Amino acid sequence: MMLELKSNAVYDLVAPTSMGIRLTPTDRQPMHLARTLTMQATSAESNVATVSAYLGLRVKVLTAFVKGSPIARFIRDDLASRHIECDGPEIPQGGPWGYRHQFNLADSGNGARGPRVHNDRAGEVGRLLDVKHFDLERLFGVEGVRIVHLSGLIGALSPETGRFCLDLARAAKKHSTRIAFDLNYRESFWKGREKELREIFSEIAGVADILVGNEEDFQLALGIEGPEAGGQGLAAKIESFKVMIGRVRAAYPHASVYGTTLREVLSARRHLWGALLCAGGEWHIIEPREIEVEDRIGGGDGFVGGLLYGVLRGWEPEKWAQFGWACGALAALSPTDYALPADEEQVWSIWKGNARVKR
Repeated sequence: MMLELKSNAVYDLVAPTSMGIRLTPTDRQPMHLARTLTMQATSAESNVATVSAYLGLRVKVLTAFVKGSPIARFIRDDLASRHIECDGPEIPQGGPWGYRHQFNLADSGNGARGPRVHNDRAGEVGRLLDVKHFDLERLFGVEGVRIVHLSGLIGALSPETGRFCLDLARAAKKHSTRIAFDLNYRESFWKGREKELREIFSEIAGVADILVGNEEDFQLALGIEGPEAGGQGLAAKIESFKVMIGRVRAAYPHASVYGTTLREVLSARRHLWGALLCAGGEWHIIEPREIEVEDRIGGGDGFVGGLLYGVLRGWEPEKWAQFGWACGALAALSPTDYALPADEEQVWSIWKGNARVKR
């Protein structure tokens, strides 16, 4: 089963996003005790895009920047270092109490102490993203895009970004661009907006070619009945997830690829990591196996990034799932929220469990 992609497109992957900064304590300290922090530019959508960009494909993010901000400059330079192009307006800050890029305060956890994440998003400039800032006819109709990646995080960020994601999905559909949608449900974003966001998410899911989410995403974002409880053992758990994906396929039959990750947390540094992929009606199952974890944030984004890279490369679906699993594991092994693979061989070595030195 292959997904037919545009052959003459300028861009392999395009994603809308609201870029921000993550601050992480050194030495795996909890945030409230930290005295030294590391800083990285981050967003779920750019995490996904990084895999393809770092492996040589042409990638662009559509975002917004605070004009004259040193944080905006830091983000631009960071994206450039990952070979990601960016397009979007520069919004005047409007004074000290005006717009800014969001901050994500997140430690990595340690042992039995799990990671904690605090989102500080007041005045977030990315909430202003609007179709008026971009020439979608040129992007999709003249230049061309093979896959547009949409995430529930940017879709639910504000009424403006929700409409923007709808506009992108409609433009992509008009110009035969494939649509990938990672549901990424966040309860705090949905509070008081359930009806509005359910309609937006349902429309995008209805035209998506690749649909990804975990059990919470499918239940709370799309209203799909979750996996059945009560089964014992790994086989029963996987079977219950297959049943859930079957319900998603029945409700949203346009997609040809449906995926979900499987994670069991043993400690902050040790996880069982697996994945399920249904492509063209055929299942590809990666039973959870133990991985070491430097920082768990971004593992799911790594999976989606690897999956989309495999699709863009024209591989068979079994390899999509394997490469996605390994990119998720690589992201978990990294101090950043995203995987930075040296080359395809490095990723395949992770999949094969080969950690031998390469000279």
